[in-house]
Amino acid sequence: MSKVCQVTGRKRMVGNNVSHSKLRTKRTFDLNLKTKKFWSEAEQRFITLRVTCKGMRIIEKNGLDATLKAAQAKGYVDLV
Repeated sequence: MSKVCQVTGRKRMVGNNVSHSKLRTKRTFDLNLKTKKFWSEAEQRFITLRVTCKGMRIIEKNGLDATLKAAQAKGYVDLV
């Protein structure tokens, strides 16, 4: 599985390590991904998602079913 949030679609970013002498080398900024189970009232089952902490806040604010519907419309999550 790739390191992509299934709610927001965020991926790892690439940047530079900058030393004291201003020498730059490539580095990656990884996400704060968590594998979490959420209870879906509409389907009456648990759904396991790989989400960032920001994605968890979005689910808490908008509700799981509305958030999943929006994520499926954008192509971030594929649930059967």
